[in-house]
Amino acid sequence: MTTAPVGSSGSRAPRAHKAVRLGPARWIMYGVSVLGIAFIATQLYFFAQIGIWTVVNPGPTAFMRSDAWTLAKTHPGVSLQRTWVPYDQISRNLKRAIIASEDANFVNNNGYETDAILQAWEKNKARGKIVAGGSTISQQLARNLFLSREKSYVRKAEELAITWMLEFWMDKERIFEIYLNSVEWGNGVYGAQAAAQYYYKTSAANLTVGQSARLAVMLPRPKYFDDHRNAPYLSQRSRVIARRMGAAELPQ
Repeated sequence: MTTAPVGSSGSRAPRAHKAVRLGPARWIMYGVSVLGIAFIATQLYFFAQIGIWTVVNPGPTAFMRSDAWTLAKTHPGVSLQRTWVPYDQISRNLKRAIIASEDANFVNNNGYETDAILQAWEKNKARGKIVAGGSTISQQLARNLFLSREKSYVRKAEELAITWMLEFWMDKERIFEIYLNSVEWGNGVYGAQAAAQYYYKTSAANLTVGQSARLAVMLPRPKYFDDHRNAPYLSQRSRVIARRMGAAELPQ
């Protein structure tokens, strides 16, 4: 009986496989692909969520969730205040005041005001940083619902994309209803009902012209004006908005 020599074809030793190494270019492509998939998935989530909100009222917004973490440090003992009220239970005075102050062409625009965006761009370029956004009511809602308070061009681009989704899914009345119930009005104060009770001990339905104008003027800097309620600008600007309210067109 003969023994097959070592290394003969009858008993080959297994070959070692070389590890496949990805070059820098492939790693970059892999990273870009992962980021692209994550971006698309995020947009699909936003799109589907907004579709649901056409018939279901939104819960806490991104701004509210952020505030929940910081209020305990900046204003101990203060908690979030928000009570949802239907569109027809919010004073027409407040609706007119906000449109007059924030977005005079709200009913007729498609969520964007190109002139305002270009003006904001020029102002930001002159300052060397983002100090203005040229945001419509729809853009403000997009930011409040999903985004952070950070000011960057990336966030602005995302805001524009979400604004398109809002305008695609919802009519102007629904956009305005969600806005009125979600916008920030002070330290932990969100929505028209909470603001009416917090500042005037009344309901959103019973706000007067003067009260509504003052609340509208607070919107760009709600926390500042909550802490500086006697600021001269607040009174002066409120009188201007009160005069403009009669021309404000409301969504039907």
